[in-house]
Amino acid sequence: MAHYDLKTEELKEMAPRLRAGDTVSLTGIVYTARDAAHKKIVAAMDAGEKLPFDLDGAAIYYAGPTPAKPGQVIGSVGPTTSGRMDPFAPRLLDAGLSCMIGKGVRNQNVQDAMERNGAVYMVAIGGAGAAKAASIKKVEVIAYDELGCESVKRLTVENFSAIVSQDSAGGNLYTEGVAKYKKQA
Repeated sequence: MAHYDLKTEELKEMAPRLRAGDTVSLTGIVYTARDAAHKKIVAAMDAGEKLPFDLDGAAIYYAGPTPAKPGQVIGSVGPTTSGRMDPFAPRLLDAGLSCMIGKGVRNQNVQDAMERNGAVYMVAIGGAGAAKAASIKKVEVIAYDELGCESVKRLTVENFSAIVSQDSAGGNLYTEGVAKYKKQA
């Protein structure tokens, strides 16, 4: 396991090299999108419409930030359950998405798409949304404002920490951790 300080524009190149268990600090642009936004993005893809952001090399954080309090850039911004995006993720990965950040295990279709596309899935610690907000320097709603906290936002992040939990080589902390625990028990 290794630690990487990465600029988000390096993700397309670096994602295939990252392995389950690596820790990462991201600096650059990360987009937020949850299931309602994913549904709209895939519908736009199906209709041949312009997407809210370029998927090629992008990172999506599965989060619906709360409103900022006075003096804050953003409110609490903890990860949401990633499995809700599983029906949509393979399409986005096939279109160039390099990194997904959330919490919880991904299904086999998503794992297969990560392997096919050299992408990576990272987890952020749930329950630490207020702490995560400290690494966000700027936020801008860029699409689907009608979705409220689930609108697509462009976040400018600095030293946003995450752990690689599933990688493009088939590494999976969830299955490896369970196997290790069972072996020790």
